Amino acid sequence: MSNSFLPIFGTDFVEFYVGNAKQAAYFYQTAFGFQPLAYSGLETGDKEKSSYVLRQGKATLVLTAALSPDSYVGEHQKKHGDGIKFIALWVEDARKAFEETTKRGAKPYLKPTVLNDENGEVVKSGIYTYGETVHLFIERKNYKGTFMPGFVDWNPEYKPEELGFKYVDHLVGNVGWNEMDKTAQFYYDVMGFKKFASFDDTDISTEYTALQSTVVANENERIKFPINEPAKGLKKSQIEEYIDFYGGPGGQHIALATDDIIHTVSELKKRGVEFLYVPDDYYDSVSERVGKIDEDLQVLKSLGILVDKDDKGYLLQIFTKPVEDRPTFFFEIIQRKGGESFGKGNFKALFVSIEKEQERRGTL
Repeated sequence: MSNSFLPIFGTDFVEFYVGNAKQAAYFYQTAFGFQPLAYSGLETGDKEKSSYVLRQGKATLVLTAALSPDSYVGEHQKKHGDGIKFIALWVEDARKAFEETTKRGAKPYLKPTVLNDENGEVVKSGIYTYGETVHLFIERKNYKGTFMPGFVDWNPEYKPEELGFKYVDHLVGNVGWNEMDKTAQFYYDVMGFKKFASFDDTDISTEYTALQSTVVANENERIKFPINEPAKGLKKSQIEEYIDFYGGPGGQHIALATDDIIHTVSELKKRGVEFLYVPDDYYDSVSERVGKIDEDLQVLKSLGILVDKDDKGYLLQIFTKPVEDRPTFFFEIIQRKGGESFGKGNFKALFVSIEKEQERRGTL
């Protein structure tokens, strides 16, 4: 442990508010291989919402839907569509995390609250970050149960095979015009994060659209949050499109780490997950740009997997199309072979393919 005022062990879970949690859970089991873990809803005494908890490796998703239209879950989903409400961080001390962050200027969401059952106790608290997104602080050192009090084990027969996801590598937030620096400053001042990397519109732009991004990280670098904002371009950027359809700032994508991206992506495709198309000519320059890699370039090309390098090594990455009707939230699949960056060399190719999608949607 360090002397940081907010030690974080990792991402505890990411919770989505969705229109239909039962069906969303089926999708993440079937398409992504997440395993059923816990459930709460009418049967557990919750009259407002139902939640399904799924896990693969250390990545835990919670899918929550409203049981009545005028509840806060219902209102959120009506405004934003399916999207991330809580980015929960696993901490040593949820009371101290709340005290330290609110005294540094965080807007409180949830005062420290103790949840008990026969398996012990979980302490949780929370603060707002960008938009209506919330960071929960979860302290579970005195808890032995499956997930947390209020949930029962969920153990259906239906368990499609896992696809090799290990943990959340990073989670990206989109904010509005000129909000990126202010949001990054919030992480530095309120949460004691540091600047990990930054990209401007010279790095991330095409003929038509652009964005800027700053990556903030906590002290042990287990938590990395790139924060994107739109930049001036001839046409509407993907960040503007996101904010229009989401109804404000929010979580844009989760990057899930795998040790075998070729296997993971091959299986995802078999299960119907759609990815952004990468122009064939992208692969013409990979060898000179990245140098020697362990993977067969033809295989990567057939799957549309992107490659980039930094001074520590290289990385392989691919992005799904949005996983719901609004062109908002999507997933990134990433395999790091030493590389610590975020695929700066791929931004241009990626943007071109996103613009093609925007064009088809009529939102460019």
